[in-house]
Amino acid sequence: MTHSTPAADGPVRPDGSSYPSARTEEEWRVELNPEEYRVLRAAGTEAPFTGRYTDHHGVGTYRCRACQAELFRSDAKFDSHCGWPSFFTPLAGDSIVLLDDSSLGMVRTEVRCRSCGSHLGHVFAGEGYPTPTDERYCINSVCLTFEPSVQE
Repeated sequence: MTHSTPAADGPVRPDGSSYPSARTEEEWRVELNPEEYRVLRAAGTEAPFTGRYTDHHGVGTYRCRACQAELFRSDAKFDSHCGWPSFFTPLAGDSIVLLDDSSLGMVRTEVRCRSCGSHLGHVFAGEGYPTPTDERYCINSVCLTFEPSVQE
C-alpha cells in the first residue's frame, strides 16, 4: 500500500473539492527549500526538539509556511514536551483537513492545511493533557510561520 502524501495526492481534497492554494509540485519545489518540501509535500517529519517553534511562546497566529493560511493561535499552544509544537485546537472554522494515516503500521490522524493540502503533522486524542479538548495537534515547526499580534 502506497502512503498518501500531498505530492502524490495532488490538488484535490479527500472530499473531491480543490485546494484553493494548490500549485504544481514543480512550483512547490521552487517555493520551498528541500527540508520544507520533504516535510510539507512528502509528509516527512523534522527531528524532535529541533524546530524553531517547539519552545516558542509569542502571542499571535501560526500560519502554513507553504501558503500562509492561518492555522493556530498562540493561546491554543501548550508545552507537551514531545519535541514538536503542540496545540489543543486549530482555528475555528475549516483551517485543516484530517486524514487516516497507516504509514507506520498503526492508524494515526494526519493534519493537512485546508488551503494548500500540505502535511503539517498529526493529531492525538486521549493522552491526558490538561487542555480543554484532550487533543494534541503535533505540528512540525518547519511547516509554520508566526505572525505576532499587533499591540494596540
